[in-house]
Amino acid sequence: MKIIVLGAGAWGTALAISASRNPQGHHVTLWARDATQADAMRQQRENARYLPGIVLPDALHIGRGPLAGLVEGLRPHDLVIVGSPMLGLRGLLTSLKDCPTPTAWLCKGFEAAGDRAFGLLGHEVQSQVAPHMLAGVLSGPSFAQEVALGKPTALVAASRHAAVREALVQGFHSATLRVYANDDVVGVEVGGAVKNVLAIATGLCDGLQLGLNARAALITRGLTEITRLGLALGARADTFMGLSGLGDLVLTATGDLSRNRRVGLALAQGKTLEQAVHELGHVAEGVYCARTVVQRAQTLGVDMPIAQCVVELLDGRMRPAEAVAALMGRDPAVENEVSTLS
Repeated sequence: MKIIVLGAGAWGTALAISASRNPQGHHVTLWARDATQADAMRQQRENARYLPGIVLPDALHIGRGPLAGLVEGLRPHDLVIVGSPMLGLRGLLTSLKDCPTPTAWLCKGFEAAGDRAFGLLGHEVQSQVAPHMLAGVLSGPSFAQEVALGKPTALVAASRHAAVREALVQGFHSATLRVYANDDVVGVEVGGAVKNVLAIATGLCDGLQLGLNARAALITRGLTEITRLGLALGARADTFMGLSGLGDLVLTATGDLSRNRRVGLALAQGKTLEQAVHELGHVAEGVYCARTVVQRAQTLGVDMPIAQCVVELLDGRMRPAEAVAALMGRDPAVENEVSTLS
């Protein structure tokens, strides 16, 4: 296969590395908008900014230059991967709207609301700006560093189009990276987006040393919130018991490599949000989409108390201890009523 990954951040680079090592002998290009970054990767065979110390395979080609001049050259490719953060997805998909090649994005989150009534998931953005695109999303529990090192990982290739699911499986499935196909794009995207917000809450819990019981409760009730919102948006319930639901939530909420969890840990230490984000040095999608998640839930009449507390915390309207007290002080509820306010 001929594969191009647009965006040389940590996750895009990791997947490009993995695909270029695939025994099927894929021709893989990692494209960087920043010419200086691209030249450095070519010369050093390393993405020093995002994956320092990990050698880029000799078979991995590094591309650069303006995207406008790249689009026509995508036609011979078998698969296009969009590796931008959620903030850049709309612009890239707009540029790619006439691309006939199966295309999938990697970002997890809701687009910031802006002038629209509420923020949109990736597939909703795509339906607006590139409605005829053969598109999907590659998601699941995965830290870029581990994928780049070839550690065992399982992902979900989600799309309404069988051709996209098949291209993603063929492009990335290997001895160390298992790819499962799924046609529930809504469920996969909701799981990938909301778990980032809940990971901030779990990091806060761990930072305050509230104990393992509290962590388990947060993760479990957090999964209920994810499921509740997903069902309201048209997802299937079983998706949230899979890799992009339970799997991604557990990884992001408990793994030391989780950026969103580290934000929660920093807030528990009394640091400001600005300090936490600055020290992180990378994008933590949960910080940017928490408010949008809650706004979207409110428009649907969906109750998400943990996500709401995270928003209050990030906005400085609530201190860490107050957030815990607010959650523990809620009225008793029936555990399994995921589709109702509870």
